[in-house]
Amino acid sequence: MGQNYSKLQSNKKAILISLCVSIVLMLAKFVAYFLTNSNAILTDAAESIVNVLASSFAFYSIYLTTLPKDENHPYGHGKVEFFSAFVEGVLIGLAGIIIIFKSAYDLIYPNEIKQLYDGAIIIASTGIINLIVGFYLINTGKKNKSITLEADGKHLLTDSVSSGGLVIGIILIQLTQIYWLDGAISIALGMYIIFNGYKLTRRSVGGLMDESNIVLVKDIVKILQENRQHSWIDVHNLRAQQYGADLHVDCHVTLPYYFDLNAVHQEISNIDKLINVSGAYKTELFIHSDPCLPACCNYCKMPNCPVRQEAFKGEVVWTMENATKNQKHFSQ
Repeated sequence: MGQNYSKLQSNKKAILISLCVSIVLMLAKFVAYFLTNSNAILTDAAESIVNVLASSFAFYSIYLTTLPKDENHPYGHGKVEFFSAFVEGVLIGLAGIIIIFKSAYDLIYPNEIKQLYDGAIIIASTGIINLIVGFYLINTGKKNKSITLEADGKHLLTDSVSSGGLVIGIILIQLTQIYWLDGAISIALGMYIIFNGYKLTRRSVGGLMDESNIVLVKDIVKILQENRQHSWIDVHNLRAQQYGADLHVDCHVTLPYYFDLNAVHQEISNIDKLINVSGAYKTELFIHSDPCLPACCNYCKMPNCPVRQEAFKGEVVWTMENATKNQKHFSQ
């Protein structure tokens, strides 16, 4: 409980830093725009508004994840992080679309551009700061299993990359005096922003629709296989969904049919403890126990089994493919 509280506090601190930095950098970029009158710099400044809005919503969503489970939210409030990432992805995509339309207009009706080197220095500085804060958010998000922090961090990295490209473009414009490059660079940055918004939205929609996390399932199967007990005859119908920092797993475990209720309960408790100790997540497991059948004997390693009807022939290694199917392994 204490460790989970510490992670939540760490998440709130990280997103608050992101929000404060986003506000300061947004103001700096608009200063650069008013100095230069560059449409490309305005593009970067407009995306910074999205950064502020996204960080504000992310802060609220992380606050919601700190709330305890209740009657209306028996799985907790962690899924709001997927919604937060979805909103951020949509905002990024809209910013990219607006940027492209504005830049196309300015290709036809270009503006007078001035003081480009001053603007380049400001944009370069904001890009470096976004890079540092972005990596901080991603590392904190991965450590605390927060998709919101990871999304916000990746957004800032995207912003730093676009700022780097913008600085190069500004220098090119100043050196070549080809001013239509301002609009062309803006359009290229807009397309890059839309692509990153799509990737973020796609991931969040998968989470909202309870799309199984393949990486998590593989990790769980690996833990079970490496710590396999003779009494765990097979594992199947394994599924995993992530709700914020919490992981919900359900599966079927085949046990010897002659085990009494106490023995079954102990085996399930052992699996529960194994996943929570070996895994990096706070995990809630729902394990259904199945009785073994005679057809299981050929791959069952239970020693001195009093009801064995067939000799052991070989172990069925648990993999992503057979552990996720809704059937005992003998029927494959």
